[in-house]
Amino acid sequence: MDEQPSLDRLSRDELIELARAQRDELESLRVQHEKGIRITFRGKDVATGIAGKVQPRTSRHLAQYSVGSEDEQARNLVIEGENLQAMTTLYQDRGHVDLILTDPPYNTGKGFRYNDRWDEDPNDPDLGPEVSPEDAGRRHTKWLHFMWPRLKVMLDMLKPEGVLAICIDDRELFRLGQVLDELFGEENRLAVINWQKIAAPKNDKTHVAASTEYVLVYAKDADLAKTTPLPRAENSFSRYKNPDNDPKGRWREHDLSARTPSPPNTYGIQSPFEGRIHYPPGQYSWRFPRRRIKSWLEEWGVQYVDHDIHDGKAPALLVKGGTAGELATDGRPGSRIGSVPQPAAETAKARIARDNWPFVWFGLEGDGGPRVKRYMNEVRKGVVPTTYWARDEYEFPLDLDSVSWDWEQSGLSQTGYKELAAIVGKNHGFETVKPLQLFTKIIQLWCPPDGLVMDPFAGSGTTGHAVLAMNNESGSSRRFILMEQGRPDRGDPYAKSLLANRLRRVVTGDWAAGPQPPAPGGYSFLQLQKEVDARALLEMERDEMTVGDGRGWRG
Repeated sequence: MDEQPSLDRLSRDELIELARAQRDELESLRVQHEKGIRITFRGKDVATGIAGKVQPRTSRHLAQYSVGSEDEQARNLVIEGENLQAMTTLYQDRGHVDLILTDPPYNTGKGFRYNDRWDEDPNDPDLGPEVSPEDAGRRHTKWLHFMWPRLKVMLDMLKPEGVLAICIDDRELFRLGQVLDELFGEENRLAVINWQKIAAPKNDKTHVAASTEYVLVYAKDADLAKTTPLPRAENSFSRYKNPDNDPKGRWREHDLSARTPSPPNTYGIQSPFEGRIHYPPGQYSWRFPRRRIKSWLEEWGVQYVDHDIHDGKAPALLVKGGTAGELATDGRPGSRIGSVPQPAAETAKARIARDNWPFVWFGLEGDGGPRVKRYMNEVRKGVVPTTYWARDEYEFPLDLDSVSWDWEQSGLSQTGYKELAAIVGKNHGFETVKPLQLFTKIIQLWCPPDGLVMDPFAGSGTTGHAVLAMNNESGSSRRFILMEQGRPDRGDPYAKSLLANRLRRVVTGDWAAGPQPPAPGGYSFLQLQKEVDARALLEMERDEMTVGDGRGWRG
């Protein structure tokens, strides 16, 4: 049997190759033991290895496109260049990004280009031809080849608690979701946001007109990620009253039941006013421990006892001396007709005439089912994103798996177009502009006030605009890294002509539509060069053989 050479006898290149082989072997073993559905496409094995072949590039600082003081420029970056190369060049920032918010090409037949030579050499500078919708045989495969290595590097760029929010439409929604389920893990999917992009759908489809697009939100680790509540509007407290002069202040009624089924906590509760016995709705159960509910009920001045009424459930809480009858047939399902002693009913009615009712109550007139008080000063000061924002407070359990935002909450595509036109002028030629409101909302939810946002497909710069405006309005100190290649093949590198132009106007307030309040800040504009950064490449190779030391861009 051949002996393995001693590690101290191996050359640097041999050690690097050994480290890479061991890393690939561990990844292969991990994949083999993972459960669940995995996406398969032609050349996937090649696509998964592309990112490791990309080399860091030197960069050139372009002062004429940078904005702000030296300190302000040091906070934010705009990089003109291919985003896979740009993210590789920023390898020291891996593990330091709080939120990646991006809007990649949708594979519509406009703007998405693919170079087949990237499979062998991802450093090839040619952008390749535009992928046509008629390329039915390979257009989806080419898109997956393009996106896979970029998504893999995005995952690496995130902090352990970081979040990716990526825009998409129906063309690649399902394939993108499968890729993200595989790379991030299905258990780390936080939300599939369905946002309304147009207010009035166009009548130009044979079957169904599309009026929405999507944002897929994944955490690097859902157990570590945090969703920050959105600011609560003052009118959201309008339902809080104080009809009984409760010393704890304004309150509103809340459900006594919980969504989780629990047979020991599913039983009847008798009203001391009319004797009706009430149950939790459907498969729900009572939210609080039995002993606590009994204690609150007895604050009405009556005594409660545990009594088996032979309804197939746990013993009911009955007023002492009360009886249980048949199931109600009077249009109030989920209850039984019962009776309570007259003295008990009179005591309860006398109590409701006084101030400061018990925590568990039965309606303003005592003619309803049991419910509890929810005090305004105990409600968390924020709004959790839920379906159409119908709820204005936390519910249990909190569910973010799927959310829908109508246009009042997220803005419209047309709004994004007009916003850009107001800043840089009407002839910007950029058709797919996300509304500022949509990106602002996502940043509020998943990037802390002092966090770092990265956008590898920065386009017209909506992400940077949102960060600058939010910092100015709320006093936050978020930072951004934006990457945009533009269309150098058409002589239109709009990283300069559009993205940097927009951000400069936002900072200075010099809008095409007229002066606006400035959003102070700045950024450094870097242009990637063709030359490989040999020193960075050497450091990357060293880092592949050692545990990262935590270094990162701007500390």
